[in-house]
Amino acid sequence: MILSGKEIQNRLGRDIFIEPFNPAQLNPNSYNLKLHNELLVYENEILDMKKENKAKNLVIPDEGLVLEPNRLYLGRTKEYTRTEKYVPMLEGRSSIGRLGLFIHVTAGFGDVGFSGYWTLEIYCIQPIRVYAGVDICQIYYHSIEGEYEKYTSGKYQNNTGIQPSLLYRDFNK
Repeated sequence: MILSGKEIQNRLGRDIFIEPFNPAQLNPNSYNLKLHNELLVYENEILDMKKENKAKNLVIPDEGLVLEPNRLYLGRTKEYTRTEKYVPMLEGRSSIGRLGLFIHVTAGFGDVGFSGYWTLEIYCIQPIRVYAGVDICQIYYHSIEGEYEKYTSGKYQNNTGIQPSLLYRDFNK
């Protein structure tokens, strides 16, 4: 079952935390999240799963930043979210998708207990100018059935900014 927008608002401060929260971003069954003004891009053309891949910061200026096709940009939401008792899910907004901009290549699924900013895997079909503060995606919440272990630790829990891939750590276990 997916929570309605009204239920998301009713659960704020108890099971769902969104900071900052703006009622204007609430939808019938989701909440819009905004794009922060920073992006990361990997420096090397060839990425290696077993190694830490260097990335550089880009800042989106007031006049916007043109993204290039065939390049992965990592961004993050302006909002910090925390979820108790619900599975958070992230999807692109249809208005963004209709411009050929994907905001998550594969990772739109969160874990019960996730706490942090959402890292966005941004990819475009053709050049597009993006702006900080735009409603870039939407979060929605599923109920969960059965016993579960709440996500409390991990590579991306309690992050404070954009998180490049930390997959290389899995090879060192």
